[in-house]
Amino acid sequence: MARVAPTDVLVVGSGAAGLAAAVSAAREGVRVAVATKTTLQANNSSKAQGGIQAPLGEDDSPEIHAEDVVRSSHDTADPDLVEVLTSEAPAAIAWLEELGCAFTRENGGYRLARCGGASRRRLLQVGDRTGHAITKALREGFEGGDGATLAHHRLDALEPTASGWRASFTTPDGPDEVEAATVVLASGGRCFAEAATRRELSTNHPNATGETTRIALDAGAAARDLDALQYHPNGGAWPATMQGYSIPETTRAYGAVLLNADGEEFTDSLGPRDEVSQAIFDEVESGRGVVTEDGRPAVWLDTTRISPEDAEVSLPYMLRRYRGGGIDPLSEPILTYPVLHYQNGGLVIDTRAETTLEGAFACGEIAGGTHGRNRMMGNSLLECVVFGRRAGANAATKAKA
Repeated sequence: MARVAPTDVLVVGSGAAGLAAAVSAAREGVRVAVATKTTLQANNSSKAQGGIQAPLGEDDSPEIHAEDVVRSSHDTADPDLVEVLTSEAPAAIAWLEELGCAFTRENGGYRLARCGGASRRRLLQVGDRTGHAITKALREGFEGGDGATLAHHRLDALEPTASGWRASFTTPDGPDEVEAATVVLASGGRCFAEAATRRELSTNHPNATGETTRIALDAGAAARDLDALQYHPNGGAWPATMQGYSIPETTRAYGAVLLNADGEEFTDSLGPRDEVSQAIFDEVESGRGVVTEDGRPAVWLDTTRISPEDAEVSLPYMLRRYRGGGIDPLSEPILTYPVLHYQNGGLVIDTRAETTLEGAFACGEIAGGTHGRNRMMGNSLLECVVFGRRAGANAATKAKA
């Protein structure tokens, strides 16, 4: 059995949350290692398209943002975690910019869009590849330091030791163990695996299989709302090459609306995700849906109402994908249906991002409470950065104690 040299902070997961934690911990002057199931680039965060929320508009505030989060969660979100999320959002954006993430701007300020469930325009974007831009900046920030990358390390077990934690991994070269003073669990949710079980489509990366949550539970961690999985209202339904693709919700922010087979609007297209998804399910169940060429259920998303100017700036990747499949979303509506997308619940954390296990922190999709049982779009990347920074800094502080 190989044994990696002990480290101060071990981060499990290389999406936006894990990378934010790693960069934050490294800035505290401790030894940091990031273990990732395959490579640093393989994660859900890199696939996130729509944007990241932050209350930066003149008519907005962290308090209004928090109200929107709690309302969208149907009063199930943890108020203390929500306060941290929204109050630290502006600082999180500034930190990302310091690392080199350039958000789309216009008229001397940020280009802000209103997303589902929001009462203000507060969605920042980098075209429709926001997650890619954020994770790239974080990854380059981590790789520019002295941290160690443990690629192709799949977590098998986590157990306490006299001086912290021991993590056991499976690697291509056999078993491996890493001892660390503290650990940060940031390896996301389970929706890819869950979709396969349900025989449904998912937006998730194949690495999103959820074993880290189970390992933490086996170690004694508390969890909440693990049954609350979220559907993305606008999964691609046709052509076949777009099935499972998450059509950016900014399509609706820029004017697209949902229509049934008769061309009628049947829901508030800018409502909370769970309500919009359920409305689509209900419309199809009532016989007013559309059937794709391969027999799948769908409704129309009328993207022809989006101005070409908005589309070229904020939806270029979507346009390329659909046009490559022979459909121009600005000339004809596209077919859509909800797809499994996000694990709303997860490990219980406090405002320091620490789980109920001493010295074990969690951030990103694996952590529960910040969104309650229903998440607003744009708050996942924000949660990754806000609580990733907190997890990394607090894990480093505890490691040095």
